[in-house]
Amino acid sequence: MSKFDVEYLKLCRKILTEGVEVENRTGTNSIKIPSYHFEFDLQEEFPILTTKKVFIRQAVLEMLWIYQAQSNDVRWLQERNVHIWDEWEIDENGLWTATQMEPDENGKLVKKIKVRQFDKKYAHTIGTAYGYIVDKFNLIDNLIDKIKNNPTDRRMIISLWQNDYLKTAVLPSCVWSSEWDVTNGKLNAWVHQRSCDVPLGLPFNITQYAVLLNMLAKTNGLEPGTLNWSIKDAHIYVNQIEGIKEQINRMDTLGDFEAPELWLNPEVEDFYDYDNSKECKDVKVLKYKNHGKINFKISQ
Repeated sequence: MSKFDVEYLKLCRKILTEGVEVENRTGTNSIKIPSYHFEFDLQEEFPILTTKKVFIRQAVLEMLWIYQAQSNDVRWLQERNVHIWDEWEIDENGLWTATQMEPDENGKLVKKIKVRQFDKKYAHTIGTAYGYIVDKFNLIDNLIDKIKNNPTDRRMIISLWQNDYLKTAVLPSCVWSSEWDVTNGKLNAWVHQRSCDVPLGLPFNITQYAVLLNMLAKTNGLEPGTLNWSIKDAHIYVNQIEGIKEQINRMDTLGDFEAPELWLNPEVEDFYDYDNSKECKDVKVLKYKNHGKINFKISQ
């Protein structure tokens, strides 16, 4: 198993033993702790879980959707058989509907059918979030330019949290900012997550940013360095507890696996040239043995 498995399941145990059960907008209670932090040395290991299967193709394509295609169009993902964002897709009439909890006149959370009207130009998108923000503010291009031409710059920051665009986003970015630096020929990043679905979101998110960091390092003549990850509101939904217990039990009872390794196509020299087709052929995880899929429910 990977070191990520050990650290990840340490977080899961902490939430289950020390966390507080709270209501939230989804209508499914969560057990939360207020904050948590990981640090990964990407020279030492590529962080991907082995105690459950992480679908690397889908994870990488979602990351490329945001940072390479710079898209908010859910159909881009669906064409590649990636359905992560289906529940947040605005329909052809500009409507997005979900059953969520909202405060009543007394401040008590009550379940309501929530219908939001967006401009029809946002049909089939998630509104002004993620790739939309990357594109509008040239975030990845500015970052690449600084890494390449001004590597001592201490202002290498990507912020997907732009106040002027929150009201027209279906779901404001959970992984909302990252800070980057070049030190001793290595590219490092510190990523911030405001809200973290630990069973579903976190394994994808960390693996995605580890791939992104490796891609940016490779195409700019650098080595991958450290990936730090800070979380605000790390939670497990109550309908995910049994799955997490199964995953913890896998670490305790099943055999160990060799740590996986990331392979990037050595012929790719520009970030924009990494294949973002359905095959995602320029990214592979070698030696990736895992204990199989665990089904976790999505809370919208």
